[in-house]
Amino acid sequence: MIMPTSRREFLRTAALGSAALAMAAKLNAESAPTVAPKGLAKAPARPNLLFLWADQHRGDTIPYAGNTVVKAPNLGRLGEQSFCFRNAYCTQGVCTPSRGSILTGLWPHNHGSVQNNIRLDPKIRTIAEYLAPDCATGYFGKWHLGDEIRAQHGFKEWRSIEDGAYRQFYTNQEDLKLRSSYHYFLQHAGFPPDQHDEDSDGAPVFSRTMAAAMAERYTKVSYLANEATKFLQARRDGQPFVLSVNSLEPHSPTYGPLNELHLPGDVRVGPSFAVPVGADASKLHRTTYAKLHKDGYKNHPIGTADDFRRLRANYYGLVSMVDNAYGRVLRALEESGQADNTIIVYTSDHGDMVGDHGLMQKSVFYEGATHIPLMIHVPWLSRRQVMLDQPVSLIDLMPTLLDLLQVAVPAGIDGRSRAGALRDPASWRPEDIFVEWHEVQDHTMDGRSIRTADNWKLNLYHDDVPELYDLNTDPGELRNLAHGGAQRDQVRRLADRIFSWQKQHGDKMPLMV
Repeated sequence: MIMPTSRREFLRTAALGSAALAMAAKLNAESAPTVAPKGLAKAPARPNLLFLWADQHRGDTIPYAGNTVVKAPNLGRLGEQSFCFRNAYCTQGVCTPSRGSILTGLWPHNHGSVQNNIRLDPKIRTIAEYLAPDCATGYFGKWHLGDEIRAQHGFKEWRSIEDGAYRQFYTNQEDLKLRSSYHYFLQHAGFPPDQHDEDSDGAPVFSRTMAAAMAERYTKVSYLANEATKFLQARRDGQPFVLSVNSLEPHSPTYGPLNELHLPGDVRVGPSFAVPVGADASKLHRTTYAKLHKDGYKNHPIGTADDFRRLRANYYGLVSMVDNAYGRVLRALEESGQADNTIIVYTSDHGDMVGDHGLMQKSVFYEGATHIPLMIHVPWLSRRQVMLDQPVSLIDLMPTLLDLLQVAVPAGIDGRSRAGALRDPASWRPEDIFVEWHEVQDHTMDGRSIRTADNWKLNLYHDDVPELYDLNTDPGELRNLAHGGAQRDQVRRLADRIFSWQKQHGDKMPLMV
């Protein structure tokens, strides 16, 4: 590969034609293999785990959910051989709290990282800290749980991709002399940093906007695919491993080298698309809407439905870019000879509104922000697609994976293993799902949400009126039925279930009904 050595070459590669990039994506996808060609009689003695995450990937923009517009053939093929969850939800619709829950099996109020950039307590154990010492462990990509560039919490190999605003939260000031692994990758490729870190020491760093403008091979997710491939190539020796790969994309900024891969007129939208948050919505949702439309969105226009369609088409392109990169990782797993012994998971820390209710990003209870994709491929349990409609929370993912890895599930965590239900999906009984919200400054907006198996949702807040939605008749969450007295009994029933959940899990947040 010829690496650019000047700013001019950077601008040239960042502006590569969309047609060429689309063709490259097509060829990349067509060459991707199926996940595992042959079945196993029983589980391996020491299974491996390849854990693929995205950041801000909403649950209705993936092939198994019926989205035939977004170009994600590699994720599509993975879904054809996985347990696929139509109703999977994060524990909180923002990065740090959700990531803490995924890795620890604890609710945000119990692991303590309830807002972005709160370091995960070193005493709280992640999935990697329960593994045998001879297991090769790697964490590649976005961490967002403190000390971004430092290997920690049981992960021995570490590749970081974030600098910028994360640096002000380092606990070891010596780390300010260092940069992320991705920074050194771009530096080696000849790119000059485009900004100075104003939050800590003024050091030159690469901004997210510059990274998003790169040609595909220089993006963060492509870099991670390179590094994951090297890790998997080294596993041909048969050493058990757990590798977690964490892309930033399709997180904002909502543009990239595949912007033109999808047409704005083709993207799928629902009843709440570009509809302003209503006056009967909570303060959390009204405030989030007002702030976005006052401050603007990342240099993108957001005045009309067409503006949101353009952003959603860009977002689809970012999903496709993740698909291209993770397709390479899946090929590397196949070539390592370890595919038959390896669990593969694909999910996201939370979703993205991408125009629903006139909002972008997350930090709300709406479906677009909390409903995420979840696929679990376990080759010794099933080689075909198994669709599961039961609501499931990512609080249960860590204990489920430990169970599948044949590691004892620790006592004292909030989540519980669903491995038995994967072995016998007919035994899985529908249950309620709970989501938390901890506001950064105005704690009157702190809240808890229940999403029932029969498709009702109640949001309660510390100091605000509730929101009640019947998702059966109002999937866009446009009509707050908590107003008036017609649904008073339903509000009370669901509120009691939230209070019961709070008592069970030691959640002391006072809530209004």
